[in-house]
Amino acid sequence: MPNTDPIAALAEVDPKKISNDEFVALLSAASDLADSGAEVDLSSLEPQKFARLVSRASKDQIEAVMVRPELRAKVLDEVFRRMGTHFKADRAGSTRAVVHWRITRPEGEEHDRYETVIDSGVCTVNKDNTAEPRVSVTLSPLDFLKLVTGNGSAPVMFMTGKLKVKGDLGFAAGLTNLFSIPKA
Repeated sequence: MPNTDPIAALAEVDPKKISNDEFVALLSAASDLADSGAEVDLSSLEPQKFARLVSRASKDQIEAVMVRPELRAKVLDEVFRRMGTHFKADRAGSTRAVVHWRITRPEGEEHDRYETVIDSGVCTVNKDNTAEPRVSVTLSPLDFLKLVTGNGSAPVMFMTGKLKVKGDLGFAAGLTNLFSIPKA
């Protein structure tokens, strides 16, 4: 990989052609740059390129990244930060809802939690669950990344038990329609 900018390299890499360790090292380099205050961070990775990255990465590669707490937090925080940008206010109409997201971790560890609030045509995200949810969604980091990048089907994940929903199932069934989900 001749490019020294980890984000640019990440955007162009084909995960099928590198090892799990190389994949993690590339994301770690991008994370380290962001931590050092450099101008480069995951927000400069275009959504379609991120979706392509997820579609091409193996289950083992994604899991190797998501077991590293510092990388997991960076990836999840960035995905949730972008939800407001990808929200389709015109499709939401007067919808008011709170969605609690629980991204699982290995057995015995607390889940990562995020809250999406949809109100008055605006979508905001909190890391703390502050309001009563209309629906709670629980899934693994791998399945979450597949879902938010258009590389996985919510109905199939639900039917196979990979996506668990508690609360208003009708609202949950249409939730993805409220967002412009980047495709690879």
